[in-house]
Amino acid sequence: MKLGVCYYPEHWPEETWKPDAKRMKDIGIHWVRVAEFAWSRLEPQDGKLNFDWLDRSVDTLGEAGLSVVMCTPTATPPKWLIDKYDDVLQVDVQGRPRKFGSRRHYCYNSASYREETRRITSVMAERYGKHEAVAAWQTDNEYGCHDTVRCYCPNCEREFRVWLEQKYGAIAALNEAWWNVFWSMEYNDFSQIDLPNLTTTEANPSHSLDFYRFASDSVISYNQLQCKLIREKSSYPVSHNVMLYFGDFDHFKFAKDLDIITWDNYPLGMLEQSPLPAEVKAHFLRTGHPDLISLIHDLYYGLKDQPFWVMEQQPGQVNWAPSNPIPAKGAVRLWSHQAFGHGADVVSYFRWRAANGAQELMHAGLNKHDGTPDRATTEARQVANELRMLGKKQTEVALLFDYENLWATELQKHAQGWSYWGLMFSYYHALRSLGLDVAIVHPRSDLSPYKLAVAPALHLVDEALAKHLESYVNQGGQLVIGPRSGFKTLSNVVQELAPGPLQNLMGLTVSHVDALRPGISDTILKGDETLSYSTWADLLRPTTAEVLASYTNPAYEGAAAVCQQAHGKGRCLTIGMWTEPEVLKVFLKPVLQSLTIAIQDLPEGVRLASREGRSYIYNFNPHEVKLELQDIKTTLNAFDLKFKDQ
Repeated sequence: MKLGVCYYPEHWPEETWKPDAKRMKDIGIHWVRVAEFAWSRLEPQDGKLNFDWLDRSVDTLGEAGLSVVMCTPTATPPKWLIDKYDDVLQVDVQGRPRKFGSRRHYCYNSASYREETRRITSVMAERYGKHEAVAAWQTDNEYGCHDTVRCYCPNCEREFRVWLEQKYGAIAALNEAWWNVFWSMEYNDFSQIDLPNLTTTEANPSHSLDFYRFASDSVISYNQLQCKLIREKSSYPVSHNVMLYFGDFDHFKFAKDLDIITWDNYPLGMLEQSPLPAEVKAHFLRTGHPDLISLIHDLYYGLKDQPFWVMEQQPGQVNWAPSNPIPAKGAVRLWSHQAFGHGADVVSYFRWRAANGAQELMHAGLNKHDGTPDRATTEARQVANELRMLGKKQTEVALLFDYENLWATELQKHAQGWSYWGLMFSYYHALRSLGLDVAIVHPRSDLSPYKLAVAPALHLVDEALAKHLESYVNQGGQLVIGPRSGFKTLSNVVQELAPGPLQNLMGLTVSHVDALRPGISDTILKGDETLSYSTWADLLRPTTAEVLASYTNPAYEGAAAVCQQAHGKGRCLTIGMWTEPEVLKVFLKPVLQSLTIAIQDLPEGVRLASREGRSYIYNFNPHEVKLELQDIKTTLNAFDLKFKDQ
């Protein structure tokens, strides 16, 4: 387990580099990331390379005993490059070209930019591929940040048509898959197909979903280009830093080309931008919500089922959220150990020293604007002294996540309050509040290691996926399925009778759905217990399934809300409505108990995490908490944690 920091030697006088490196080492820093935004300093003019300063800074870091993560600088193409070509800049959904003056302004499908990417990446790989101080790579920086995955330029229109022809082969097949007979949307040739923007009303959702897939594949292809070039010259592992709650490209497919998944963890910015209630935001004002953070830790561990890195860890205030409070004393230490407990091998702080100008000048670092230590430095040093090597995560419960289901449901929300992320969070929060470790995996992955698999919204389903899930349940697995499952085919047209191929497994059909207005709730009846729901309700009509709860609204004509179907050695539980974590726990607890999975009801803001070699208990609350749980009797101070080595 190691600590790291993001460093920008190009921002500071060269005489500061050596003292900076010494202080990093003294604090307990091991990894230093450099150069991800340095293209204009590496190549001030077209073809006039200047790597001498980066050579000296890397040598300085290496001489201090630090290991460097070398980045390709492609997230920020310089002005001369933009002026040289007319096909590099992105075009937004309104058809407006992006301008130079910030970052991430390039199109993934620009042939010119891909050629420039090949050139600069090859130069860097040749120069640093075997450098003794360099020990890892990062491609680019935060693909897709600032809404830049989906570009609407001529490059993308041309490549989208090629992508569609490769997928469908014949235009008649595309017309059938998209159901283009509706509104006379049929095409005679792939060359007629535009991008799905600037239509009079909403574009065909099948057209949009395929464009989202294409845009995702464009990011993946661009990243593959860089990975290949780096690996031709270097044996050091290759990484990329993905973002929090970002779903515009398929991270499961993307991860296959990387050795290490890293992500950028900003708990307070994440909380401020979240839709959580105001009172929850107020309670976790200075730590962030524990489950909001750890859901992303667990998702990114699950991309490769291996430890990840936090490449950018918030060390103080951020500059980009609607409000930017100072973290609580102890929060940086808490976040660092939370990451390690959920499977991180490295936590790297952003940044070493606060920037003196430009867009991020209000963003804190480990050091203040004048280079003197800020308070996070003390906490980082404490974390360094507390580190030890840990093994893999071991979990019995899996949460099934899929980016295409995210895209499809968000394209046709049908209910104003619908959010795929929100529904995922509700189930995740319920499981975590029961003291459980949770793996987040793709629905088509191997589920045999898990006693319980939970699929909050399995919207797009084909026969292959249905058989995969049936096999899991047949062999003794317990599956929980949430609302909107089995409604669409993979081409985003409706199953003629929901839940389509899942009917046999679920033992029911869905006659109607109810999409509720925000602020409206209704009830279900489970025995003598009345429970509430909101946002969404599938009206379940059991064929062979047992009814566990029914809706009380007479408009639903006695439809079931929750059903259970035995299948082989296992069972499938269907929860047809969107509901809060406390209601979900009413149905999840009996399932967990039947599977002999130990549960512990945790107080708000208190969480457990286990990793081979150490168990953690975290208190994200602004007050002391006394705990008397199974095998746990302790007192935690505000914003504190304890761990037990095994």
